[in-house]
Amino acid sequence: MSDAASILLVEDSDTQALQLRRMFERAGMTVERTRDAETALGMLNVRRPDLLVVDYRLPGMNGDELVRIVRQTTATRTLPVLMLTGDDASDIERQGLDSGANAYVPKRGGGELIVSRVRALLRQARSRPVEDGPAPALRRARLFLLGGVSADRDTLFARLTADGYDVGDIGTRVAALAAIDTDGADGILIVEHDGATRFQTTRLLDARRTARASGIALVALTDDADPATVLAGLAAGADDVVPQGRDGDMLLVRIRAIVRRKLARDEEAAALERDRTQAVALAQARAEAESAERLAHANAELAGANALLRETQAQLVQSAKMASLGELVAGIAHEINNPLAFILAHQSTVERAVGAARGATDDATRETHLTKASDRLDSIRSGLTRIQELVVKLRRFSRLDDGEVSRIDVPEAIDSVLTLLAPRLGTVGVTRDYGPVRLLECSGALVNQVVMNIVANAADAVDPAGGHITVSTASDGGRFTIRIADNGPGIPPDRRERVFEPFFTTKDVGAGTGLGLAIAYGVVRSHGGTIAIETAAQGGAAFVITIPERP
Repeated sequence: MSDAASILLVEDSDTQALQLRRMFERAGMTVERTRDAETALGMLNVRRPDLLVVDYRLPGMNGDELVRIVRQTTATRTLPVLMLTGDDASDIERQGLDSGANAYVPKRGGGELIVSRVRALLRQARSRPVEDGPAPALRRARLFLLGGVSADRDTLFARLTADGYDVGDIGTRVAALAAIDTDGADGILIVEHDGATRFQTTRLLDARRTARASGIALVALTDDADPATVLAGLAAGADDVVPQGRDGDMLLVRIRAIVRRKLARDEEAAALERDRTQAVALAQARAEAESAERLAHANAELAGANALLRETQAQLVQSAKMASLGELVAGIAHEINNPLAFILAHQSTVERAVGAARGATDDATRETHLTKASDRLDSIRSGLTRIQELVVKLRRFSRLDDGEVSRIDVPEAIDSVLTLLAPRLGTVGVTRDYGPVRLLECSGALVNQVVMNIVANAADAVDPAGGHITVSTASDGGRFTIRIADNGPGIPPDRRERVFEPFFTTKDVGAGTGLGLAIAYGVVRSHGGTIAIETAAQGGAAFVITIPERP
């Protein structure tokens, strides 16, 4: 054998146990020893050895009683058992083998014979099936004796105890009913005496057993073996009707058969419960696997939908930015076209005045034409300066990359935005109130998208004839604040939470995308800041943007 065989040795003699242990260990086996059968039962419930070696004579429960209990349980029914004894009587050998031992060896046979027997039993055990799952507990079958005083009562007690049963006495029917209710017994032996009330106790216990769905065995003990008596006992609910006092061996055989059937039913019920539990666990595992698969599929679909949503949102945001940029470019083109138009117009005037001055015959006329040309050149210079200022503001605006974080002069950046929004602002007045702290570490989108969108919305909300917007900045306690207020109609409190939702707009259909403030909200959140809506002093809306300052 590849692994060392394990032996549980049940021997009360220390000397004999030491000799046997040394003998088995020299043969390459491991040995665990106990002094009595009761302790051996507890050890078998914890760990099953490869072989059980039992001395027939033990204190308390004898070896054959222990073997009978071992053979009553499915998990140990095929456990190899070698019985040892120092007795020479043949009836001892018969009792040992009858109890279920696989082999019987007298101790005087010598160590070589004992080891040979052990090896033979282990060879036979190599192919025995091994059961999965928790094994039924080894225990002595519990029997109760109910009935009046009988001459054979003490003898029956002794024989049942010698047969390996745990026998108790029940004095009343109430106690017997309690044993059924608490499942505290494997069988009840009912002494039924002849008379009018014969089998009434059996009938009562069977009714309680049926009501409780108990598997307890009921054996009626009678004084005679008359067929009518047997039929009456069986009709009353007894599992068997056994006459006592005539053939003690047959009495034990029939009780043993009844108890074995009861224990077998218990093990079958336990096996069915184990199978049911395993089936439920398997069904749960399959359901969990299917649920996990469905969840994974749902997560994959959700991830795809989320990716599509992000892509669509990015496209919409880009569309909104391009729409804003289109409006901005149109305004800038208008702002450049105005000075450019009168530059071109004045150019013709200057050319004619210079030509006239060249052809003048007197100094006074020449001076008049040159003065006119000089005045027109001043106007041209003013227009060019205006164009130059727009280009500088536009270049400054374009340098504020949306994703790049740098130290930005916020008032200067706001001025660039206001300059570029001048065509949209029209006659709307703008007041600038900048605090002493100008630099803020942030991305350009904070001004490009946030300030520009809010100011543009304010310009659309106020009255063009008397509208006014105030843009102010401040720094306090490590927080940089940009406040944009107007004197428009304001935003009702019940709408203030919704204005940052994508596609929510109060403008007419086709006049806005509803993404401007949603983009502004996202930019501010990306800076770890907040954006809130208040009521302005002028009665309109005030957007307060607060950004943490980096050290």
